[in-house]
Amino acid sequence: MPLYDFRSPRLHVASALGAGAEAPLDKSQAHYLRHVLRLGSGGEVLAFNGRDGEWRATLSGSARHPTLTIGEQTREQTAPRDLHYLFAPLKHERLDYMVQKAVEMGVSRLQPVLTQHTQVKRVNVERMRANAIEAAEQCGVLSIPEIGEPMTLARALAARKPDRLLVFCDEDAEVKDPVRVLVDARQSPAAALPLTMSGSDGPQPLALLVGPEGGFAEDERAALLKLANIVRLSLGPRILRADTAAVAALTLVQAVLGDWR
Repeated sequence: MPLYDFRSPRLHVASALGAGAEAPLDKSQAHYLRHVLRLGSGGEVLAFNGRDGEWRATLSGSARHPTLTIGEQTREQTAPRDLHYLFAPLKHERLDYMVQKAVEMGVSRLQPVLTQHTQVKRVNVERMRANAIEAAEQCGVLSIPEIGEPMTLARALAARKPDRLLVFCDEDAEVKDPVRVLVDARQSPAAALPLTMSGSDGPQPLALLVGPEGGFAEDERAALLKLANIVRLSLGPRILRADTAAVAALTLVQAVLGDWR
C-alpha cells in the first residue's frame, strides 16, 4: 500500500477534524472543488488542518453553504522537524518558488530577515502563507509552517535560543566541501551536538540562514562568526541564486543533520 494517496485532491481547512464533523468551505474552496475539479455532492477529498491529521471527506451542503463531511482518518498527525529557515526576502515569483520548496523540504518556520544588502524590504506574509498551504496540499505535507513577520538580522539572531544549531551559508567559507562540514558538525562534541537537546530525547532544533544575493556585509559575517553553536557552510564552487541556494542548502541539511537520515 502506498504511503500517501496521490490520486485524491487534498484541501487545507481551518476547522477541527474528526469523524462525523462538518467543515465549512469558503468561496474560493467551494469554487475550486465544484468548478475546477468538477466535484458534485458526495465527491471525495482528503482534508487536513495541520493539527488533526488527514481525513477522507465528502462534499456536501448546499451551493450557498458548502461543507465537507468528515469520514475516516487516513493519516495521523506527525510533528514537523524543528527546522527554521531564515532568508533575505526575494521578489514575488522567486519568493513563491522558495516558499513552496521550503515546505516540501520539511521546514517548520519561515522567517524573513532584513540584511544590509537585502533588496526587497516588503514581504506579503499572507501570500507566503497561501503558497505554503498550496504546497502542503499538493505534496502530502500534514503541517503548515509558521510564518514570521520580517525582522532585522540582528533581531533574529538575538531571538535564537542557544540550543538551536545555526547553519549559515557563506560563499567565503574556508572549507568548500559542505557535506564534510556538516558531518564534522554532527560528530564533533565542540559543535554542541549530538543532535539531541539537553535532557530530551528529541532531535536538536536547527536553523538555516541564507542571505541576500549580494552576500552578508562584513560586520554581519563577523557577528555570525562570534555566535556559539554555528556551522559556516559553502554551497560549492558556483554562485547560486538565493532561491536555488534555498533548495541546495535544505537538501544538505536534511540529508546530513535532518530527518532524511
